Amino acid sequence: MGEATTSSTTLDDPTSVEKSDGGGVFASRRGALVRYLLIRAVLVVPTVWILVTVVFFVLRIAGDPITAKLGGILPPDQLAARRKAAGLDRPILEQYFSYLNSLIHGDLGKANLDGERISHVIVTSGAATLELVCYSLIVAFVVGIPLGRFAATHRDKISDVTLRILAILLYAAPVFFIGILLKLVFAVHLGWLPSSGRASVDAELALQNVSPKTNILLIDAILYGDSSYLIDVLKHAVLPALALGLLTAGVFLRLVRVNLLQTLRSGYVEAARARGVSERKVVTRHAFRNALVPVVTVIGLQIAMMLGGAVLTETTFEWKGLGYQLARYLQDSDYIAVQGIIAFIAVLIAVISFVIDAVVALIDPRIRF
Repeated sequence: MGEATTSSTTLDDPTSVEKSDGGGVFASRRGALVRYLLIRAVLVVPTVWILVTVVFFVLRIAGDPITAKLGGILPPDQLAARRKAAGLDRPILEQYFSYLNSLIHGDLGKANLDGERISHVIVTSGAATLELVCYSLIVAFVVGIPLGRFAATHRDKISDVTLRILAILLYAAPVFFIGILLKLVFAVHLGWLPSSGRASVDAELALQNVSPKTNILLIDAILYGDSSYLIDVLKHAVLPALALGLLTAGVFLRLVRVNLLQTLRSGYVEAARARGVSERKVVTRHAFRNALVPVVTVIGLQIAMMLGGAVLTETTFEWKGLGYQLARYLQDSDYIAVQGIIAFIAVLIAVISFVIDAVVALIDPRIRF
């Protein structure tokens, strides 16, 4: 009787099976997404740990910074006292586990060079690096994506070949070399743009008094309400943003071109053409959006590359961000400061990569299966 009732219900309402199956598929997909995100979140911890560990031991292998800097200047007893105060007289494994314990408790230490706490350096200088990376990403998107689309729609023509060569040159050229060329052309010869700094001296002094102070000069200039300072900040940002952004623009150009060409050969695009859809609409509505998915995938990697390139870019343009400070501390062999900044960058990159993975998994269900 029960079997007959079930059978008749199924026949009377054929969508009941579909609804049941649809719910199961939805639950399966949601479960796959949760598992994927949990795995990616768990992998953040060993990634950061490996990088922090490698940096710690590499710096220790490089030598004792106190002896290298003050050896022959201070008497042996004062030198030994300094090494003991810095904890460099302890066994290396003891130093390592003490360092990990400090990291777990959020203590990044204090710089020997200037006595600043690393957390304060990250807040102040990190804002400058964040500002530079945002400018550079805008340059990369504005330059790389449209040129990649143009190259794909003009395949094997002179313009396409020229853009491909340009993309290779932009990616291969050292960022400091591009920065020096930009300074020579636009700052020295043409005199259009300033060659160094985040703002002029007058603007920096004025923006010190803005409240609330964000340490991002663009926002501080807007809060201050003086358009001349805003223009000054933007003019100082042009050359560093171009130097760092063009590197990533070359990557985006090639990536968009290759993926757009593949998408234009796919079946659904051919079907759209067969229906009489114009080529412009085929590219814009059907192919171009899907070609941008891989760009989202590599954004995390490109941000990591930008943070690495920021060391050279900020040094070249005296842009006082984390990269600039890291170069100073490396030159002074300041273990504590270098380890603290790199640990922060490692966590930041890991978190950004996790967020990008989550976004890509939501956009492209194939990633999480």
